[in-house]
Amino acid sequence: MSMITNEVLPSPEELKIVCPISEKLGAIKKERDAQLRDIFTGADDRFVVIVGPCSADQEDAVCEYINRLIPIQEKVKDRVMLVPRIYTNKPRTTGDGYKGMLHQPDPEKKPNLLAGIMAIRKMHLRALEESGMTAADEMLYPENQSYLDDILSYEAIGARSVENQQHRLTASSAEVPVGMKNPTSGDFSVMLNSVIAAHHSHQFIYRGLDVTTSGNDLAHVILRGGVDKYGKTMPNYHYEDLARLCEMYYKLDLKNPAAVIDANHANSGKQFKEQIRIVNEVLHSRNYNPDVKRMVKGVMIESYLEEGRQDICDNMVYGKSITDPCLGFDDTEKLIYEIAEKC
Repeated sequence: MSMITNEVLPSPEELKIVCPISEKLGAIKKERDAQLRDIFTGADDRFVVIVGPCSADQEDAVCEYINRLIPIQEKVKDRVMLVPRIYTNKPRTTGDGYKGMLHQPDPEKKPNLLAGIMAIRKMHLRALEESGMTAADEMLYPENQSYLDDILSYEAIGARSVENQQHRLTASSAEVPVGMKNPTSGDFSVMLNSVIAAHHSHQFIYRGLDVTTSGNDLAHVILRGGVDKYGKTMPNYHYEDLARLCEMYYKLDLKNPAAVIDANHANSGKQFKEQIRIVNEVLHSRNYNPDVKRMVKGVMIESYLEEGRQDICDNMVYGKSITDPCLGFDDTEKLIYEIAEKC
């Protein structure tokens, strides 16, 4: 049993010098961050749609996908704010499988984390440059958050990470909305405790430093469904779940109580077409109950150029997921227009 060092990786500060964000793109991020803050604090009643591939596995396909969102965003801009989902780190329950571009910039080659951190930063910058839209990514490794913190406008903490102390404390340093998913058990209290922790200031060790954070009043919950002790999925997007969450949230008296509903994962049982129905049910629940409407700020949708999923092979389909199955782009476009009509 041992651990060997493969590479000494550059610090976030060093990487940002090698691959900087321009003044123009920094200004776009500042504006987008302000818009999201207004939505999550209730000053803006637009609906957030975080949409994109389960995993960002190939730069050209991801950027083509995001560029296709540009005219859609223009049409729905008064009602909906699109946040492209560019997830570059993938949690793997057993440790097997594709772990995202951070690990493997080329899914068909061996892991290379030095090339990976460069690849994901360059991809995020390219997507922002071409589309004018800052993106969302998952905070799988808290110590890597600083590699992209000057680019991202939204971060998510996954179901397997939400109970981890370092994730919660690192989230308290972010200046953008951070969504805390419910754990795989579906327990709401675990997720809400994570939000409470992220709202407060903390002193802890981060990347070898003694740091103090300011607290993040935009930390909120993401409902993604759970599984019972037999592994059966337990959705939590139904009206009764949202009303229960609303009641629990307001008892805590937190600033900016907010929720985003993940339409895939255990909510859909990974039946990707179900995302269409689930999103429409969430919109109906919002329109039925004003408190739920104030709390539910958006949805998360897994979508790519081509629907479904594929295994890594010699003849892969361009723009088709190699992790969880996704909606195809045509269905996604129709769904976004439906959301704009009903939200």
